[in-house]
Amino acid sequence: MSTVLPGAEPFAREGGPVGALLCHGFTGSPRTLRPWAEYLAGAGLAVSLPRLPGHGTTWQDLARTGWEDWYGEADRAFRELSARCSQTFVLGLSMGACLAFRLAEAHGDAVSGVVAVNPSLAADTRLFLLAPVLKRVIRSLPGISSDIKKPGVNEGGYDRVPVRAAATLPAMWRETSRRLGEVTQPVLVYRSAADHVVGPASMRVLRTALPAAEVRGCPESYHVATLDNDAPDIFAGSLDFIRAHSISSGRTVRRGRHSETRKAQ
Repeated sequence: MSTVLPGAEPFAREGGPVGALLCHGFTGSPRTLRPWAEYLAGAGLAVSLPRLPGHGTTWQDLARTGWEDWYGEADRAFRELSARCSQTFVLGLSMGACLAFRLAEAHGDAVSGVVAVNPSLAADTRLFLLAPVLKRVIRSLPGISSDIKKPGVNEGGYDRVPVRAAATLPAMWRETSRRLGEVTQPVLVYRSAADHVVGPASMRVLRTALPAAEVRGCPESYHVATLDNDAPDIFAGSLDFIRAHSISSGRTVRRGRHSETRKAQ
C-alpha cells in the first residue's frame, strides 16, 4: 500500500446533531478541504472528510480506480455520518461537488442541503471524449494542479492524470446530470470568476437542471477556491446556509471557531 502524502489524511470530528460531509476533487485529496472542514467542526458540526480511493498517494494508485469507487467511499462516509446525526449536509469541490449532487439524488430527504464549489458536471474538453481510446495507448497526461490565485499556496495534487481513471468521469457526469433535476434540497453554489480546470459547460448543466439554485461568485479565486482568496467567504457562507436550513432543536451550531454559541435555525 502506498504511503499517504502529508496533509492528505482523512479528517473527522464528532459534534452536535448536524453533520457535514465534504468531498474533495479528482486528483486532489482532503488537503484541499481541510481548512473548510476544520472551520465547520469549530462551529460545532459533526464533520467527515474522507480520502477517496486512489487519491492522496500516487497517480498510479488512482489509475486502478474509477468513479464508482470514489462514489462508493463518499456513500459509505455519508451513511456513517448520517447514522449519528439528525441532519446531514453534503459539500464538495469540483468532482467532489458532483459526488455531493449524486448523494442528494440517491438519498433524497436524508440529505438536508448541498454546497458545491466549482462543480464538475460535464466534459469541457475533447480529452474526455477520447479517453476511452487514449487509455489503451497512454497511461497518463500532465495534470492541472494548484489552480490557485493566492500566491504561495499548493494543494498537493497529482502532477499527472491517469487516463484510465479519467475515462470513467463521463459516466459519472451522465448519471448525475440525468437525475439532477430531481434534487429538491436547498443548493448553494460558489463559482470562481476564473477557473482553469472546470469550464462553463458544467454551470450550463447545473442552471438548466436547477434554475433556482443560489450561485455566488468568487471574484478573487481560481479553481481550488477552498484554499484561495475567497475561502473565508465560502466557509462563513456555507455555515450560514447550514444554519438556515437546520431544524431548530434547542441545540447549538456556533458561528465560528472562536465566536459565541447560537441556536441552529
